[in-house]
Amino acid sequence: MTSVETVVEPVAPVVTRRTTRLPAPLRHLVALARPGHALKNLLAVPLALADTPVWTLATLWRSLWAVMAFTVASSVIYVVNDIADRHRDRDHPVKRNRPIAAGHVPVPVAWAYAGVLGAVLVGMTASGPVMRWWPLLTYLALSIAYSRWLKHVPLLDVCVVSAGFVLRVLQGYAATGAEVSSLLLTAVFTGCLVLILGKRRHELAALGTPHRPALDGYNLLLADHLLGLTASLAGTTFLLYLHLDAPVDAYPPVALAIVVPLGLLAAFRYLQAVLVLRGGGDPIRILLRDRTIVGCAALAGATLALAQIIARYPNLLTWTDS
Repeated sequence: MTSVETVVEPVAPVVTRRTTRLPAPLRHLVALARPGHALKNLLAVPLALADTPVWTLATLWRSLWAVMAFTVASSVIYVVNDIADRHRDRDHPVKRNRPIAAGHVPVPVAWAYAGVLGAVLVGMTASGPVMRWWPLLTYLALSIAYSRWLKHVPLLDVCVVSAGFVLRVLQGYAATGAEVSSLLLTAVFTGCLVLILGKRRHELAALGTPHRPALDGYNLLLADHLLGLTASLAGTTFLLYLHLDAPVDAYPPVALAIVVPLGLLAAFRYLQAVLVLRGGGDPIRILLRDRTIVGCAALAGATLALAQIIARYPNLLTWTDS
C-alpha cells in the first residue's frame, strides 16, 4: 500500500531524465508542453479499439496518429493556459515552478511556441491519415473557452474537463471507424469526474480557494457527496458497458467475476487516498504509483484482454484440449 507521504507529496512539473540533459531554455520549453501528460491521450484515445471488431495495421496506425495529434493539441492548450494563469500560478506552492510563472520562459516566447505547436498540429491533421477531426477541433475550442471563462464557473468547470476526455475517446472512434458506445463514453465521463472532484477536494482542504476562483462554489461536504454520486455512476455504467456493449462473448460471467471486485477495490483505494490520506492533488500520480490501483488495473486489463482473445479466436480452446 502506498504510504501517506507518497500520496500527498506535492508534484513538481514533469521533466524526464532525458530533458535534464538539454540546455536550460530548451528544457523549459519541453516542460511547458508537459510531455508527461501525454499519458492521458495514450490511455483515452485507444479505448475505441475495445469496440473495433478487427484490428488492422491501418486501424492501429490511425489510432496512434490520433494520440500524437491530441498530444500536440493538449500541449498548445497547456501553453496558452499557463500564459493566462501566470500571475495566479506564482502564488501557488507547486504551480509557481511552471516555466512561465517562474520567469524561465518569457510570455512572447511562450506565444511563439504555442504558434509553432499549432502549426505542427495543422500539418499533422492535413498530412496524416484521413479521418474526421471534429473531436479534436471541439476539444481546442472547449479548452480555450475553459481557459478564458469556464474554469471559473463552479460545477461546470469539472464537467468541461471531463468532457475533454470524452472527446479524446471520440477521436479514437473517429480513427477506428467503430460504432460509438454511449455507455463507454458515460463511464469515461463519470470516471474522470471522480478524479477531478478528488483533485478539487484536495485543493479545498490543502490550499483553500484563492488560487482557483471556482472553488468558492464548493465545500468539503459538497465535494464528498459529488464524489460518492459520480463514483456510483461510473461503476454502474462501466458494468453496463461490459454486459451490453463490450465485444466479450466468451465466458463473460467468469471475466466479470474477476473484473468487478478488482474495479471496486481500485475505486475504494482511490477514494481512500482522497478522503483518508488527504491526497488527490495529482490524480495521475496516484493512479500510476499506488500499488493497489496499478495491480488491480493490470489484473483487470489482462482478464478482459484474455476474454476478448478467446471470443475472437475460440479455436484456441479446442487447441488447448487436444
